[in-house]
Amino acid sequence: MNKQLEALRFIHTTTLSNRMIGRTLGMSHNTIKNYREKSFGLDWEAIDNMSFSEIESLLKSKRARVESKAQPDYSYTHQEMQKKHVTLQLLWEEYRLAHPKRAYSYSQFTHYYRKYIGKLDRSMRQTHRAGEIVFVDFAGRTIPYKDAQTGEVHKAQIFVGVLGCSNYTFVCVVPSQATPHFIEAHNRMYQFFGGVPQIVVPDNLKAAVIKAGSEPILNRTYLEQSKYYGLVVLAARVRKPQDKSKAEGGVLLASRWIMAKLRHHQFFSVEEINAAILELLWLLNERPFKRLPGCRRSRFDELDKPMLSPLPGEPFEYAEWTAPSKIGPDYHMHVKGHYYSVPEALVGERTDARASARTIEIFHQGKRVASHLRSDEVGGHTTLPEHQPKAHRKYAEQTPERFSEWAKSIGVAAEAAVKFQFNGKPHPLLGIKACTSLKRLAKDYGQERFESACLRGQMIGSLTVKSIRSILQRGLCDLTDIPVQVNLPFHENVRGSDYYMNGGQ
Repeated sequence: MNKQLEALRFIHTTTLSNRMIGRTLGMSHNTIKNYREKSFGLDWEAIDNMSFSEIESLLKSKRARVESKAQPDYSYTHQEMQKKHVTLQLLWEEYRLAHPKRAYSYSQFTHYYRKYIGKLDRSMRQTHRAGEIVFVDFAGRTIPYKDAQTGEVHKAQIFVGVLGCSNYTFVCVVPSQATPHFIEAHNRMYQFFGGVPQIVVPDNLKAAVIKAGSEPILNRTYLEQSKYYGLVVLAARVRKPQDKSKAEGGVLLASRWIMAKLRHHQFFSVEEINAAILELLWLLNERPFKRLPGCRRSRFDELDKPMLSPLPGEPFEYAEWTAPSKIGPDYHMHVKGHYYSVPEALVGERTDARASARTIEIFHQGKRVASHLRSDEVGGHTTLPEHQPKAHRKYAEQTPERFSEWAKSIGVAAEAAVKFQFNGKPHPLLGIKACTSLKRLAKDYGQERFESACLRGQMIGSLTVKSIRSILQRGLCDLTDIPVQVNLPFHENVRGSDYYMNGGQ
């Protein structure tokens, strides 16, 4: 068997004649000729993978075995291979059950399948599982649009995403390749697919990869978006376009069948361009394959779509991360021109912040420690009471409104006394000290006596802190009768107003 195997190797790997091979191996040239005829249609790789019994059966056959074999449907095989958990071994066993006496061996089956996929289009050569991967990239060219108000011409960037299994393609334009627009393009893509694959493969642009290499450092916002959608980012290697060949092919198709058709159109906004692209994108995904049955849309509906993960309730909200900064003694962090409080225990610690359009989230060692509604007041501050020290919180609660609420819970007279402290004052802070004193009197003498003292102060027309304190100290708040001054009786010593009007006469 070793000599027969060596003869087959010479036949399929050299250009030696039958006589030369026979002379070298000590065999008849007719035998070599017979071996060449019986192994016609095979190559050395397929023969080398055969077992001894298969080679012996091949060389002893009276006619070419290829002609008697039942030909597998490799188009169906390739389509089934896109499905999860389907293997060539399983498909070969199913093929062999259908043709038990005329089936290829497993090695021949795989050999002819590899030859089949080698003849497919470049964009279909890679084998990817359904719902597994999407390749994304920006096209090299741009689409111009004019600002209707200023007349300035801008260039929109073309974003392309291609699903690995079905080649289902998404195309849109964004104003730039900056991170906010890159993130928005992904949101649109996942909405277009109606689901999320397991892996996304981007190029090494800064919006995706901060530092390329064997262990790339991803853009923090891009990584956050991938976690939000539940997928993994596998950035393509530097200067290795084959890592994202699907995206390269998608860019080529988009350029030919979408951008070329729009070359004579005048656009005035990015939204207008995307509306025109959407119509042509439908036609692109409906174009039939040349060497495979169906089209991108039919393969997407059959293979990719059922395997995509469901979308979250809301699209990912873009946010920017700030550089870590040290918290000062005022327990506030400066973010986008505004100051936001953090727990006072973090004074002296380094924190970073995530700023979205609506909220500001502050993190310490990866854990969120504060969340605020975003404020556009430059130089202002937003402070949560629970972040303040106890003394600061107590002082912050000293406002006219808080004092009024406290006095109202005691009585009408107490409320009037508090309001009196702020009346006519140029600034509310000037009345806070007096109200603090009133609050202390209510605590020392009791709320009931304090209310009585305020009532007596109202009656005598003096609601100052000094008067109320005097009333309480002298016990006048306990008197039920209040002296009232009456008119004096006529007396000769009482001169009256006429005396003074006449100049003392």
